[in-house]
Amino acid sequence: MGGIRLQTKPRGKHIKSLPTSIDVDETAPAQSIHERLASRTGLSVHRIRLTKGSDGTVIPFTNKDTIADMGLLQDSVILVKDLGPQIAWRTVFVIEYLGPLLIHPIILYLLRPYVYPYFKGEISTSTISPVQYIIFFMSVFHFIKREFETIFVHRFSAQTMPFAYIFRNSAHYWILAGLFMAWDFYRPDAAINDPSHYANGTIYQAVWVALFVFAELANANAHLTLANLRPKGTTQRGIPKGFGFSTVTCPNYGFEIMAWLCVWALSGFSWACILYLTTGSYFMWQWGKKKERRYRKEFGTMYKAKRSVMIPGLL
Repeated sequence: MGGIRLQTKPRGKHIKSLPTSIDVDETAPAQSIHERLASRTGLSVHRIRLTKGSDGTVIPFTNKDTIADMGLLQDSVILVKDLGPQIAWRTVFVIEYLGPLLIHPIILYLLRPYVYPYFKGEISTSTISPVQYIIFFMSVFHFIKREFETIFVHRFSAQTMPFAYIFRNSAHYWILAGLFMAWDFYRPDAAINDPSHYANGTIYQAVWVALFVFAELANANAHLTLANLRPKGTTQRGIPKGFGFSTVTCPNYGFEIMAWLCVWALSGFSWACILYLTTGSYFMWQWGKKKERRYRKEFGTMYKAKRSVMIPGLL
C-alpha cells in the first residue's frame, strides 16, 4: 500500500482551479480526497460531490472507509460536481420553525384589529376566546419544541443542503403553518369564538389537550431514540427500537399527525390547519417509505419489515 494518483474531471459546470490529478495515500480516509480538492478549488467540502468515474458510485465524506476501501486504484477517475452554495440543515430547520413562532403572536397580539378589515364595529374588536388562547399555546409550544430538538437533539446524516431550497422549505412553515393558520385561528368571527360552540366545552377541550400532550411527548421520545442511534459527529445508522417502532417505520411522523389532529379538532376544523396537516403528511409518508426501503436494504433480515410507515394499517 502507498501513494496513488487519481485523475479528476468536472461533472457539469466548470470548476475553477480543479486540478487534473491529485496524489493520495491509499490508506488515508475517503474524506481526505474531499479535503484535498476543497483546498485546491476554494470550495467547501460540503459543496463538492465526488463519484467514481467507473460506475458512478458516490465517494462519501467519511473517515470510516479508506481510499482503498472505495476501490480506487492508480489513475482511477473521479468526477467532481459543484453542488452550488450550501446551508447547514440545522440552520434551515431553525429558520423554518421560526416563521410560525413569529407570525402567530404578531397576528394574535398586535395585528388582530387590522388584518380583518371587513369585520366592522364590535366584532372587529371582540375579545380572544379561551379556546383561541389554547390553540395559540399549543401551536407555539409545538414549534418551540421543534426548535429545541433541532438545536439539542437531532443528528443529521447530511451536513448541508442547497441554499436555494431554504425558500421552498420555509414556505411550507411560514405560509401554511404561520400566515394561513394564524389568520384562520384568530378570526373575530371564528366558530370557536362563539360561547355556544361545542369547542368551548371544558371536557371537549381537556380531551384534545391531553391527547396533544401525549402525542408531543411520544414524538419527542421517538426523536430521542433516533438521536441515540447515531454517535455525535457521525452518520452511522442503526435499527430503531422502542415505543412505536415495533409497529411502524416512523412513529415520530404518526405522533406529529396526531398532535395536529388535536389542534384541528379544537379549532373547529380549520381549513388552514387541515391544509398544513395534509401537505405535511404527504411528505412525511414519502420520507417514511424511503426510510423503510433503506432499512430493508441496509439491515436485511436483522430488520423486521413494516407494512405501515407512520399510521398502523393506513399509511
